[in-house]
Order: sequence, then C-alpha cells, then structure tokens
Amino acid sequence: MIPESFICTTCGTGYAPATEAPAGCAVCEDERQYVNPRGQSWTTRKQLNRTHKNILDKVNDSLYAIYTTPSFAIGQCAHLLRTPHGNILWDCIANLDNSTTELIAKLGGIQKIAISHPHYYTTMAEWSRIFNAPVYIHQRDAHWVPRSDFDLRLWDGLKKEILPGITLINSAGHFDGGAILHYDQLLLVGDIIQVAPDLKTVGFMYSYPNYIPLNKKSILHLQASLNGVSFDAMYGAFGRYITRGARQAFDYSVERYLSIFE
Repeated sequence: MIPESFICTTCGTGYAPATEAPAGCAVCEDERQYVNPRGQSWTTRKQLNRTHKNILDKVNDSLYAIYTTPSFAIGQCAHLLRTPHGNILWDCIANLDNSTTELIAKLGGIQKIAISHPHYYTTMAEWSRIFNAPVYIHQRDAHWVPRSDFDLRLWDGLKKEILPGITLINSAGHFDGGAILHYDQLLLVGDIIQVAPDLKTVGFMYSYPNYIPLNKKSILHLQASLNGVSFDAMYGAFGRYITRGARQAFDYSVERYLSIFE
C-alpha cells in the first residue's frame, strides 16, 4: 500500500504519510479542540478533491480569501496577501487541488507561508512543497507540528520580519506560539483575535468550541504585543473583517474584557 497523508476530518490536521491512519489526532484530543462524538475519522487530500472545491474571493487589491466549499473541518479561511516584495499565504486550509494551484500561480504564486496557530496547520506540508515556500511557525508551538518532511522555519521572540514590511507578532492567546501578521495598516489575525459579528468589536478565547475564555494574563500579553503597532484594518479567519477603526475596536474590546476580571 502506498503511504498517504491522513487528514483529520474534525480539525483538518494532516499527518505524515503512513499506510494506516493514526490512532488519534493530538490536536483534537487537546482541550482547546474536541474529538467528534461519533468518533475519530480520517480522509485524504485525494478524497477531499473529489467532494470539495476551493473558492478564491478578492477582498481588496492586495488580499484574497481562500476557503473550501462545502465547509470542511473547522471551516476557516486562508488568506493570500500580495505585496511588492512577494506573496504570503496566511494560515492554511486542508483542501488543495489543481484549480487552486493554477489560480494562485496566476496571482504570482506563494513566496512565504505563515501560520497563526496549530488549528490551521492542516496540509501545510503539501502547500509548502507545491509552491516551494517555507512555512513560518513560532518556536513555542514547535511541539504541535505533526510532521517534518517540508521546509519549516521556526522563529522565536516577539517579532519576526519575513519580508520587507511584513512582520509576525507572537501575541499568543489560545496557543503560546499564537501569531498575528502585520503589514502596512492591516492585521491578519486568524482567531488569535476573533472578529465579532457586529464588525465593531473583537473577542479572545482559550477555546472557541468548548467556550473557555482566555485568562487575564494572556489578554494583557496580547494587548502588550500590539503596543506601538499601527493598524486600521483587521481580517479574521471566518470572513469577518473590520476594514476601518480596527485599532479602536481592539482597544475598546480589551478594556471590556479586562473589566470582567475586576
């Protein structure tokens, strides 16, 4: 039997090629995620390609959202950020097919991949190999990386510039290595910061599916990590964006959260 990379159907994490599926998914077994009540199940990229397709939506001249339909696993969007210095894929989604590869190639390909936290690692190894792009993950989350057969660049400290003007920030949040990307006046935040449905406020959680709030110490670190960072727009992982006044929305929301602990 030819080894395949098995993908968890609940969180989308892709594991190293093997002749048999893993006994369990470490990401789902963590208290920030969950194991499907019907039991652990697996798929492969080849199977996903037969039942799902990806959509590339133009958000603005420099940003595209990439998501899978019908929704798969957590259902997040990846984002392709286009800059004069190269294109960045921010976060990953599990499905990757020929159509997606061709469309992204027409937009200039991918020069770097950066991921906010382990829930969005998905099939990063395949994305990395197909686009010949290194993947940037914070050192504090290194133990969550499920495979080593790709170009992985671990970074450390509070900030890392991966292309001119494009900086990763270790804001932590619901994972110690949780990262945010800053470019010009925008932030790509995954769900390290969760944009609320009103598009005027944001939230911070240790676990979204299990409704576990983030503690005060973590919120203070997240607040401090963005001190002096100028931004006006914020793009989250689920198609909710604050396109103006994001700095004010963030500051207000932090104070609202902190008031709960008083």
